[in-house]
Amino acid sequence: MVKKILFILAFLVMVSCETNMVFSEYRNLSNGAWQMKDTVAFKFSTVDTISVHDVFINVRNDNQYQFSNLFLITELGFPSGETVVDTLEYEMALPDGSWLGKGVGSIKENKLWLRENIVFPDSGVYNFKISHAMRENGQVQGVNELEGITDIGIQIEKTQ
Repeated sequence: MVKKILFILAFLVMVSCETNMVFSEYRNLSNGAWQMKDTVAFKFSTVDTISVHDVFINVRNDNQYQFSNLFLITELGFPSGETVVDTLEYEMALPDGSWLGKGVGSIKENKLWLRENIVFPDSGVYNFKISHAMRENGQVQGVNELEGITDIGIQIEKTQ
């Protein structure tokens, strides 16, 4: 009898949990190295044009990552043809060298803010592209092969 009650309670808790997730997708970077010339691209179209959303970039890194920050260039293409380009910087480690992000073991996952309280104005297909813009101090050219970034993702959530 107690097992049945616990089972019913667990089931009700699982069913009553509402997720705000609208879209979530990852791209694996081959061999844990992100080439400067490689742009990671996503397409999504399941966005409500009335609701307010938060958009995140998800980054998984391991101990091969040599930097304490990460510079990204993002491009959001709207169905109307309009494009918004941003250059962003994110902290990946504390000053003592310990990684930010969640995870057990050598891989950490960072959920990084891209846009807050955005309303997607058009229905249709949106294109989202990410490339890295890392440079070593004193160098004009970028880092050709950024080691230690294993996966890049985008996540869209409805704001409550």
